[in-house]
Amino acid sequence: MGVMEIPGGLVELRDEERLRRQTSANRLVRPVRRLKVVCIGGGTGLPVVLRGLSRRVLTRAGEERLALTAVVAMSDDGGSSGRLRRHLGALPPGDVRNCLVALAGHDSKLRGLLQHRLSGSRALSGHAVGNLMLAGLAELTGDFVEGVRVLGELLGARGTVLPSTLERVRLTAVKDGGVQIQGERNLCRTPGAVRRVSLIPTAPMPSPGLIEAIRDADLVTIGPGSLFSSALPNLLVEGVAKALQETSALRVLVANLMTQPGETDDMDCAAHVRAITSHVGPVLDAVLVNAAPIPHSLLLDYAVKGSVPVTVDRRAVLEAGVAPIEADLLRRGSRVRHDSGKVARCLLRLAQHGL
Repeated sequence: MGVMEIPGGLVELRDEERLRRQTSANRLVRPVRRLKVVCIGGGTGLPVVLRGLSRRVLTRAGEERLALTAVVAMSDDGGSSGRLRRHLGALPPGDVRNCLVALAGHDSKLRGLLQHRLSGSRALSGHAVGNLMLAGLAELTGDFVEGVRVLGELLGARGTVLPSTLERVRLTAVKDGGVQIQGERNLCRTPGAVRRVSLIPTAPMPSPGLIEAIRDADLVTIGPGSLFSSALPNLLVEGVAKALQETSALRVLVANLMTQPGETDDMDCAAHVRAITSHVGPVLDAVLVNAAPIPHSLLLDYAVKGSVPVTVDRRAVLEAGVAPIEADLLRRGSRVRHDSGKVARCLLRLAQHGL
């Protein structure tokens, strides 16, 4: 029982008084409601969003205010991931690895190891250590999702990473002039913008828990990153588009800063939105676009490679049924990149206050 000091000794507080004081104190420390955030994408774009959000998972008091779920495309067939697919029949681990590292705490000693690429013999040269660890954990546990969970636990990842599907899918595309492309790695090797993409097999089954995560979310983000090879393959998985249409979450596309040669040539922001809608229907409420000017010297460097800024026609975006939200999202440096902190701040404001 509680006590208080008075001149001459200690007097026991009555139970009612103690309860009143305790209740009053509890009103001052209200529990934090966790925002459920699902981030969809792949490649190098999705980790940018995850990196910024993961730093805001915990409050200063140590309470968890965000529940993060990353949904990663499984159509990658290039580089180390492609070699593991062909040699081991494994699911592509590269984008999953990058997301886990983005969610890991800064004090994690495994982050650098997972990103390290081996040199030496021809058999192992170029493989990221994290890719081999994921492939090994998938064999050891007999379940790719469980292998991802175990590695995330070792990293201290502040969130969950889910492959969009556990089926061995392959990306196919139709480009300008009706040219048909097989395989994600071949997408940008043929000139011209992509007009349509699909998966083989069509409408693969989603990973366990994926549909429920989207339906229960407060915020769903898509991108940034390769529109046709990172974002859309996730949305083509069975049930994902329907879940996005039915969820009460705010659905936000994080617009790319630059066009991608061989994939989104000549596409402005509204064209990106229309491409998503034409593939999977109305699954977007807003598009977050950069309003900060890009240094002219950087634009010249990108122009040589055939890449230009993704322009924003506000009226065209609104006519596509989506609200354009503009903010300074640019990271200062020698390359045109999103600033993870700025993106995260904007997304959380939208999630908390709406449009």
